[in-house]
Amino acid sequence: MTAAATWFRACFRGWSRGVGDWMFAAKTAAAALAALYIGFSLDLPRPYWAAGTVFIVSQPLAGAMRSKGVFRVLGTVIGAVATVVIIPNLVDAPPLLCVAMALWTMACLTLALLDRTPRSYVFMLAAYSTALIGFPTVTDPGTVFDAALARVEEITVGILCATVIGSVIFPRGIGPVITGRIDAFAGDVGRWAREALSGAEETTAIRSDRRRLAADAVELQMMATHLDYDTSTLHGLSQEVRRLRQRLVMLLPILSGVGDRVRALKADGGLPAPLAELLADLADWVDDVEAPAEIAAALRTRIAALRAAPADWRDVLILNLLTRLKDLMDAIQDCRDLRLYIRGGGHGPRVRRRRGGRAGAEVAMHRDLGMALWSGAGAALTILLGSVFWIGTEWADGAIALEMAAVACCFFAAQDNPVPAILDFALFNGLAAILAGIYIFAIMPRIDGFVMLALVLGPLFLLLGRVIANPRLAGRALAVGATLPTLAGLSNTYSADFASYLNSALALVLGMGFAGLVTALVRAVGAEWGARRILRACWADIRAVADIRAPAPDGGLRPVFAGKLLDRMGLLVPRLAALPPGSEVAAADALADIRTGINILELRAVEGALPTPARAAADAVLADLAWHYDAVSRAGAPRAPSPALLARIDAALAALMPLTDRRPRQALLALAGIRRALSDGVPDLPPPPPVVPLPPKPESLAA
Repeated sequence: MTAAATWFRACFRGWSRGVGDWMFAAKTAAAALAALYIGFSLDLPRPYWAAGTVFIVSQPLAGAMRSKGVFRVLGTVIGAVATVVIIPNLVDAPPLLCVAMALWTMACLTLALLDRTPRSYVFMLAAYSTALIGFPTVTDPGTVFDAALARVEEITVGILCATVIGSVIFPRGIGPVITGRIDAFAGDVGRWAREALSGAEETTAIRSDRRRLAADAVELQMMATHLDYDTSTLHGLSQEVRRLRQRLVMLLPILSGVGDRVRALKADGGLPAPLAELLADLADWVDDVEAPAEIAAALRTRIAALRAAPADWRDVLILNLLTRLKDLMDAIQDCRDLRLYIRGGGHGPRVRRRRGGRAGAEVAMHRDLGMALWSGAGAALTILLGSVFWIGTEWADGAIALEMAAVACCFFAAQDNPVPAILDFALFNGLAAILAGIYIFAIMPRIDGFVMLALVLGPLFLLLGRVIANPRLAGRALAVGATLPTLAGLSNTYSADFASYLNSALALVLGMGFAGLVTALVRAVGAEWGARRILRACWADIRAVADIRAPAPDGGLRPVFAGKLLDRMGLLVPRLAALPPGSEVAAADALADIRTGINILELRAVEGALPTPARAAADAVLADLAWHYDAVSRAGAPRAPSPALLARIDAALAALMPLTDRRPRQALLALAGIRRALSDGVPDLPPPPPVVPLPPKPESLAA
């Protein structure tokens, strides 16, 4: 009975998803036809732009579609204003005009890549809208204002049709999708928590799953942006979703540290009975999401009762584990409270922001200025070289080629190697050209009136909408849906000029191909190169916080630092998955580096208050850590810590062990965390001797 019920539920879910996708396809087709009809009725010069816009902005989720529509309108308006300023003033100096258009595209594209939120769509639209409006008008600059105004009107018509129909007819809110993602994320974290508390060994596959959680957190952060435009009960709760995401991602380094400590203690003689019982009860509490507050309070009391002054390295590990267990309970409790608040649509008492500990990480996105500028420069170079070719050959349809080259450079600039995506897009633009030719020369001469036009376009629009509902194929459907209405010349008057059609189709495909060629020559890099660059940024940040010559960071830096490193970890996941087996970059353990960095920050926060001998030992460790991560960053690949660095950490541990004040104890736990993170996966160490001679400082830092 249970198996049968499970099968029927699975079938129903598959059927309901299929029905939902076809409903979305029907709405998309209806919106495209409505935009086309309104464009005809208003006698807009290019009503096909309105229809094409529907396919560009249509999203299965209402919130995502609304936000994308708003961002597209803003970007188009900005691009239109820039075009009206640039074209009339520089049309008499073609070289300066080409340079100005290229620099504008470069600037907007750079800003789009630095933003890294859905709002970046504004800058991307501003970049290529100038090309779409400006290049066709350079031969007749007096029409630039009318062309810009018409572009804004036609884009707005398409967006309004897609948004109104998508929001009124069976809208699908993004809120339930986000709550589903939160539940799935929390379930994965819960399973990891039980594994960490039991001391289960981490395999390569398990570590890969941990990294995937960071990528899921990045996606959740992006989706939260659309909540302000959503129709569900989660509308207006974007800040709370971001806070929940911060708590969830901070669980990753906490659980990594907990699992490491439990494994180390089990390998070194086993867990003390009271600690083993505490871990088992804590695992039960993690499983019971509705556990009463009394159980949590009792667990916290037991954690505090087990804390004792350490006498050896094993005691330090136990004390460090107990501290991490408290952080774990804080983070999980915050996640539960925020989850209930969000599920309730914002009703109930607000969840207070927790201070101290490791309960949360701030939203701090990785921004690669060098890569953004390089991508922008690649787009600018494509426009400049295309302009030279256009002017030199006096190609009548060169403007179309330049438009599509600019679009291709902007669409795929965020990828390490955009060339395959550009060529794939060009291929489906070619398919759109073939379909447009069939409509122009075989179908349209045999029909009359909008009703007949809708009947022959409707099935194709419906099919395109169904393909857009599949995220893996959406880009290809977009290429066809945005291009076919333009090449087919869907307007109030019918004309079938084969030479004009063929030249436009060739210019469109060749423009995309030219963008792919220039990108391949000056911009394309591999996944390993991108992963290495992100890792270098992580290691450089850790080196910076370890540098004792810099002012000690304040307490507010820790959540920002953790958030930035965890964001980079999310960016690493797809790149590491694409690396070949045996790559040295794939061996990097980003979670261990994050734990090291957070512990360095905790050590820096208290090292100034330590007694002189202990402070000297801590400063020596920090100097060696700065040198180590500087060397790792320069090499661009992970490397094991030197024996001298480990010996210096052991010496600092020995110096701090007898001190019982709060600050030395915090420094001791931070050093223990650093020691374990640097030797992650290595069997436990013997207790550090009372005195360890300090190796000389590295020459690069001694100076």
